Amino acid sequence: MDYRDYYQILGVPRSASQADIKKAFRKLAREHHPDRNPGDKGAEQRFKDLNEANAVLSDPEKRTQYDALGANWEQYQRAGGGRPGAAGGDPFGPGGPFAGFGGAGGTGGAAGPGGVRYAFRSAGGDAGGFSDFFRMFFGGAPAGGGGGVGQTSPRSRGRTQGGSIEDLLAGMGGMGDGTNPGRGGRGHAQPREEVEAPTDLALEEAYHGTKRMLEVDGRRFEVTIPRGADTGSRVKLSGKGPGGADVVVTVRMEPHSVFTRRGADLERELPVTLREALLGSEVPVITLKGRLLLTIPAGTQTGKTFRLKGQGMPHLKGDATGDLYVKVRVVLPNALDDKAREAAAHFLDLIHQPDPRAGT
Repeated sequence: MDYRDYYQILGVPRSASQADIKKAFRKLAREHHPDRNPGDKGAEQRFKDLNEANAVLSDPEKRTQYDALGANWEQYQRAGGGRPGAAGGDPFGPGGPFAGFGGAGGTGGAAGPGGVRYAFRSAGGDAGGFSDFFRMFFGGAPAGGGGGVGQTSPRSRGRTQGGSIEDLLAGMGGMGDGTNPGRGGRGHAQPREEVEAPTDLALEEAYHGTKRMLEVDGRRFEVTIPRGADTGSRVKLSGKGPGGADVVVTVRMEPHSVFTRRGADLERELPVTLREALLGSEVPVITLKGRLLLTIPAGTQTGKTFRLKGQGMPHLKGDATGDLYVKVRVVLPNALDDKAREAAAHFLDLIHQPDPRAGT
């Protein structure tokens, strides 16, 4: 039988990464899925071929075994192709031309290029809709079984062979690579792909919470950004992306003209007049909650910081709220006329102020 070039079937080079293989399979499987091509036998066969190619190339063990043979497939076939009782026995077994590569009949291992060891497991199971080439090469269905053409999930029985296109794309990684629990896989779930959608957020929006309209793959969704969101916060929309991928909205905080954020705490500067700082006063302060009056004691110096408890940002989880730290900056009068200068000098002569630079 003819050698089947799985790389050509998926349209990827032999150097393709696992991510490239997955991407190519997702695109082509979506295009040729029988649900989208009812009654088209050519599309159905193409879909089967794509499944078979993905079952091998998405499994690192099978891909290494497949790559090891390459153009030597005919020699493998003449040697028996792993068929029980075939002439020449198991070519992967002791004394076989490919001994150590771990063939279809069991496990094995050998040092490959650079001294890297490869080990392969028997595929086992029913090859179902897979080609004779696949069955002869691997001796059965892909590890994990249930992802291939001819297998149906509980959701898709009675529908198109191989499951609906939603089953296919939402469960990607479980088709032929043994990672989809409930389909005969190896018992661990593979996370779905994520599509990142960054959004810039004003401080006031983060304080009160807000909503965003998001367009993904031609569809629009309303996303709720919770109170207390900060740079790096993530909001996940499960299965809303292309091919059933998760859409993850990531927050980036915009700089604010007044407030500086430190986690759940806020900082701001408060300018005060010389009179207010010298004699004391009640000074209005704008917070994200609204306006309040801050008592400035007489003799307050520039740099004095006041803590306003509970006037910061809400915590992302729970009901707690951070604090607001207000730093005073005393603003001196300028452009004094002669009369004002004379009055200032007279005032300063009446008070005693120690040298603030003494000892420095």
